[in-house]
Amino acid sequence: MTSLAEFAAMYRQREHLPMKSRLAFMFGSVVLLHLATVVLLLVGGAGGGQPLALGLVLTAYVAGIKHSYDWDHLAAIDNSTRKFVAQRKDPVSVGFAFSLGHSSVVILAGVMLVGGATLVGQLMEERTTGHLVLGLIGSGVSGIFLLVMGIFNGSAFLRTVQLYRAVRAGGEIAVEDLETKGLVARLLAKPLSKVQRPRNIYVIGFLFGLGFDTATTIGLLVLTTAASLAGVPVLALLALPLAFTAAMTMCDSINGVAMMRMYKSAIHDPQRKLGFNAVITGISAFSALFISVITLGGFLNSAFGLSDPVTTWLGEIDLGDAGLVLIALFAVVWVLAALRARAARRR
Repeated sequence: MTSLAEFAAMYRQREHLPMKSRLAFMFGSVVLLHLATVVLLLVGGAGGGQPLALGLVLTAYVAGIKHSYDWDHLAAIDNSTRKFVAQRKDPVSVGFAFSLGHSSVVILAGVMLVGGATLVGQLMEERTTGHLVLGLIGSGVSGIFLLVMGIFNGSAFLRTVQLYRAVRAGGEIAVEDLETKGLVARLLAKPLSKVQRPRNIYVIGFLFGLGFDTATTIGLLVLTTAASLAGVPVLALLALPLAFTAAMTMCDSINGVAMMRMYKSAIHDPQRKLGFNAVITGISAFSALFISVITLGGFLNSAFGLSDPVTTWLGEIDLGDAGLVLIALFAVVWVLAALRARAARRR
């Protein structure tokens, strides 16, 4: 039987496991979240409120799916994945770690609401001190992180474009040539020193979620409060944030793995896929910088009570379902690259 010390040692060395084992562990965890949600629903709904509880849980599940394609989610996961792949790592769990960190805030808030705590309601109420402080933490961290990642990958994009032109002119390149070097690499070395492994993204995801500033998150917590007042059993209430988490971690995990495969195929075959590498790196860098400008603009507007038209406008921007545009853009690039590769093999 494996001792606790041996299990801890295995956990610390999990990144050295084969990729299939890590994928199995990650998606197994997602399955366990789904099973836990079902168990809570079945046990909690046994008191006669099951039809209502089932409808609420399904609503929470759909909300988790919707929240997973928020543009800031996609930008954080995609840009972090690109960074790790460029460092010769296989970051299978970036999406899972970010989503788990983000949803931890929702689970904690949901448990507090079910427990009768009024603090969460106060934190969600606009213009209160708590709401302002958490909003500034969430938007400040997300804006700065996305800005740093956008600059890092933007530098990689510019270097890739230079190498692409060199190859078109008849030059040869190696994988090492794609690394971010020079002034940008030195400037960002310290800010990114704490983001060395996919599990470090958990903290980033947690801090992203502190703002309670997305309609989906607030809607879920309001739904939990309304269900509590309607007399839905406690265990079924706990299934709501867990269903949200199960759906979001599933979608974010799939996104993270898909982006890892995309970047690995582009970076590890630079001679054939340099143009593809440049396009997807450019899209990722632009998305991170775009969201960081909007987020930091809103941050400055709230933090300093500004009334200028620029930060006021940035603070009021609602991207809504804009993340779907980013997903569609990556999908189109992937399909076009696959079709081009197939046509090249037929020649």
